[in-house]
Amino acid sequence: MSKFFPIFTNENDSVVFNPDELIDLFLDCTADGICMVDMENRFIRVNQMYTKIFGYTEDDIIGKSIYEFPNPEIVNDTIESVKRGEAFSDMVTQYYHKDGTILDIAVSYSPFRNSCGDIIAVLAIFRDITEHINIERELKRTRELYRLITENTTDMIKVYSKDKQIVYASPSHKEGIGYSPEQLVGKTVYDLMVPEELEHFERFYQRLVETEEAQLLQTKLRTGNNEVIYSETTVSPIHNELGEVDSYVTVGRNITDRVKNDDALRNLDRLSIIGQLAAGVAHEIRNPLTSLKGFSKLLKDTTSREKQDDYLSIIMNELDRIDMIVNEFMSLAKPQAIQFEPENLNTILESTVNILHPQALLHNVQITNHYLKDDIVLNCNPNQLKQVFVNFLKNAIEAMPLGGNVNIYVQRIESHRVQICFSDEGIGIDSELMRFLGTPFYTTKDKGIGLGLTVSNKIIQEHNGTMNIESKMGKGTTVKVELECF
Repeated sequence: MSKFFPIFTNENDSVVFNPDELIDLFLDCTADGICMVDMENRFIRVNQMYTKIFGYTEDDIIGKSIYEFPNPEIVNDTIESVKRGEAFSDMVTQYYHKDGTILDIAVSYSPFRNSCGDIIAVLAIFRDITEHINIERELKRTRELYRLITENTTDMIKVYSKDKQIVYASPSHKEGIGYSPEQLVGKTVYDLMVPEELEHFERFYQRLVETEEAQLLQTKLRTGNNEVIYSETTVSPIHNELGEVDSYVTVGRNITDRVKNDDALRNLDRLSIIGQLAAGVAHEIRNPLTSLKGFSKLLKDTTSREKQDDYLSIIMNELDRIDMIVNEFMSLAKPQAIQFEPENLNTILESTVNILHPQALLHNVQITNHYLKDDIVLNCNPNQLKQVFVNFLKNAIEAMPLGGNVNIYVQRIESHRVQICFSDEGIGIDSELMRFLGTPFYTTKDKGIGLGLTVSNKIIQEHNGTMNIESKMGKGTTVKVELECF
């Protein structure tokens, strides 16, 4: 049968359509599958979309009974009801494709009447919604999976609106920080944070807004039991369909035990440094003590006022030297509260060099500073950075048993980033061993405990910095540290 618009004109030149051809054209152009079943339940008409949906040809179907094909259980009763004049819309059920594949189908049934109003057939309209249903099933499965994850994970999952208000909290918060999800929804991030962490959080949030990338936040939180814990949280922005950030999802955990373990490792590393520096400090103090003893005797034996003044001046200088060495040594040894404050980078480096000066003299090592003229201020824990820099300088000194030079270079690499380089002329590190550097308790030294670089890298990360080590055998080693600055 040809498929085209048969157009005729009458004697008045008006357009006349052939109704049968027009119906054929409609059936073949519709996006739904259509079939007609007579009152004996035989197929009398199907369109092209019906054959495409179910995989049967017209020859396979026309004249056959509907019972010769697999049908859902509801079909038989439904067709009988339609023959009595009922209609059914958008019934979602499953049919079989010719190849055995299960299809999700939305089908509507209605009676087909002649010009006298008698029902002469059943008209069924089919729409393949398999893809749509599969998407819904996948979404449902994904939602269920997310529900299981959020309800059973020990990590604390929250969703914040752009104004930092909690709109969702996982049940794990009850065990994690003593708040139920119902207690948390409606609170803001500030309600959970201890006051001294607010400034740190604002800087973190500004970086999150600027980059629109996931960021890691370590902070202190106050629990429902009024206890303070350490929390590590990954904060990720959620983008809407326009690509704009409209909320944030956070995954956090209680790391209080880990922080305590880190503190123990730092103390162990610091005590190891103190023990190794003790001999150099003792040697450095012994020299001015010798001068003090000698000039004290001379002072006792002389009656010259001018010589007494000279001797006293020398004695005071030596005492100041001892006082400076002891103070620097004690600043490294005393317990360190993890509290950030603005501090001049040059001041930290000079203090570090003063601590290492005695050991450098013992090993015939010269430490040379190449600072910038402009002051560089860091938001940091000075004692922790001092511990890091002492580790680097001590390693450099020990890498040059016959003496040599250690150079410290400071340069701005961005408006708010500074790079500090510690370069030595030592024996270098074998490339095969470089990958093990920073592994806890791994060391290339006979008396080392293998925590120096591990602790140093951890401290640098907590200062939002990075550490990189470059080394060549026989040429020396350079440690590069990048930190945020004002």
